[in-house]
Amino acid sequence: MEKPALEQFFKEILPFWEKIPDSDREYICRNSGVNAYRKGAHIHDGNECSGVIFVRSGSLRLYMMSEEGRDITLYRLHRGDMCMLSASCVLSAVTFDVFVDAEEDSECCVIGGAAFAAVSERNPCVKIFALETAVGRFSDVMWVMQQILFMSMDRRLAIFLSDESARTGSDTISLTHGQIARYMGSAREVVSRVLKYFAGEGIVEVSRGGIKIIDKKRLRKLTL
Repeated sequence: MEKPALEQFFKEILPFWEKIPDSDREYICRNSGVNAYRKGAHIHDGNECSGVIFVRSGSLRLYMMSEEGRDITLYRLHRGDMCMLSASCVLSAVTFDVFVDAEEDSECCVIGGAAFAAVSERNPCVKIFALETAVGRFSDVMWVMQQILFMSMDRRLAIFLSDESARTGSDTISLTHGQIARYMGSAREVVSRVLKYFAGEGIVEVSRGGIKIIDKKRLRKLTL
């Protein structure tokens, strides 16, 4: 991406862009690039500083991994979303390992971690933005933990299906049982069992093409 296009992109998505000096805007552009990732690609491994990632197209998954190799999805990133947890050199408080994979073919704009950290040290508005963004994502993480620890599986699955339907604008969830289980931090067999129950109750219809919501009202009741 050429410098003018980068500048326009950052102007649209970064609220502090007009508040920092021209030299820092130039520095960020010089240390940024657009990367294409194929489905399944590992974008960020552990607590290395991969930089600040902006999703231009596609979908990414951010997760934690246990020593036994089990992973828990913390949240997913879609077009227009930003990931700060991949830039540990910007947020020194991030001392745990997080991983980021491409869920589908994706294009991302990445600001080099060291460059973003240097600019944030010189400009308090940048550091505040980074911290506020990270806090927002930690709220998402706590919501995931709350669901795993305190909610029944049928309620969790109802919430997931409702959220996914709202995000995509479709009543059909084009995901496999295994993918849903991975996003929810559960087992495929458990997801399949609850979906079978939902289908028996006339709430959803399960097929090879995915899960079709046929009774939104009842599904919403299950989320409460």
